[in-house]
Amino acid sequence: MKLLKYIRSKGYNFKTFIIVGANETGEKIRKVLAKDLTYGYKFLGFFDEKQSQTFVDPKLIVGSFENVKKFAIDKKIDEMYVALHIDNIEVINELIEICEQNMIRIKFIPDFQLYTKASKVEVTFYENIPVLMFRTEPMEYASNRVLKKVFDICFSGLVILFVFPWLFPIIMIIIKLESPGPIFFKQERAGRDNRSFMCLKFRSMHVNVLADNKQAEKGDRRITKFGAFIRKTSIDELPQFFNVFWGDMSVVGPRPHMVNLAKEYSDLISNYLVRQYAKPGITGWAQVNGYRGETKVLSDMENRVEYDIWYIENWSFLLDIKIVIKTVINILKGEENAY
Repeated sequence: MKLLKYIRSKGYNFKTFIIVGANETGEKIRKVLAKDLTYGYKFLGFFDEKQSQTFVDPKLIVGSFENVKKFAIDKKIDEMYVALHIDNIEVINELIEICEQNMIRIKFIPDFQLYTKASKVEVTFYENIPVLMFRTEPMEYASNRVLKKVFDICFSGLVILFVFPWLFPIIMIIIKLESPGPIFFKQERAGRDNRSFMCLKFRSMHVNVLADNKQAEKGDRRITKFGAFIRKTSIDELPQFFNVFWGDMSVVGPRPHMVNLAKEYSDLISNYLVRQYAKPGITGWAQVNGYRGETKVLSDMENRVEYDIWYIENWSFLLDIKIVIKTVINILKGEENAY
C-alpha cells in the first residue's frame, strides 16, 4: 500500500473518473474516492446542467450533459459515476450508451439518503429485482439463526445442568429466610417482534405493588440485602437461562424491557422498536458498554437503543462470544450501574 501510494503520488497507476451530477450525492462520492491516494482514482470533473451549485466547487464543473461524450472520449476516462435522479432517465440512458460503446465502466450512486439516514444499507436481489433495505441484518440469514440457536441451547443447557442443581437450593433458602414471598419474580416483558413473554428472575425485592411499573433506583428501599448482592453480581438473571432454553430469549441480545416501559419509549424514540427485531438477551452490547440499569433521562435510553441497533446490524458469532466474555469480566470487576 505504501508503494502504491508513492507511485500514485507521482501521477502513475490511476483510474480516471468523472461524475455526472454536481449535487450532494456526487460530492460525497468524490470526497470518498479522493481522500486516499491508495484508492487509485483521479478525479477529472463534474458534469451538470445547473450553473449555480451549493454542494460543489463551481470550478470542478467542467461541462454540461452534452459535453460528456466528447470529454470522455478525448480524455479516455476509465469510469463514470452517475449521481442523477431517476427523473433524468433519458440522460441516464444516453450515458449508458456512451460508456458501453467506449469501454467505460459506468456506476450509479443511488441517493438512498432520501429515504433513510442509516449509515449502512443492504441491496439484495429477489430474482432480478434489486431491493434496498435500510440496514443489514445478519441474523435474518437462516444459517446465522441456526448458529445462534445452537449456541443458545448448548450454553443455557450447560448452565441449567451444571450450575442450577447446586446453586438453586442455596439461593432459594436465603431468599425465603430474608423475606416472605416467591423465589422467582415473573414479569411480562417485550420480546422479539414486540411479542410479550414471561421473564424470570430471582426475587431481589420485598413483595411490592410497584414492581411492574417502577424501575429499581440506586438505594431503592424495596431491594433486600441479599437482593442487592445478587443484582450487583447479576445472579438474579440466572433463571433467564430457562427463557433462553425455551426460545423466548437469547444469551446475547437487547435487554428485554417491561411492556409498559417499551410502549412509553416507542412513543418517545422513533427507532426504539428496531431493537425488537432480535430476541432479547441476558446480556447485550449496550450493557457491556455501560448502558444498563436505570434510565434516568431520555438520552440514556436513546444511547442504549443505538447500541442495540448497532448489534443487530453487525451481529456475528464472534461478537456474541466477545460480549459474553466482557460480561463475565464486568461482573468480576463490579459495575457502577448494577443495583
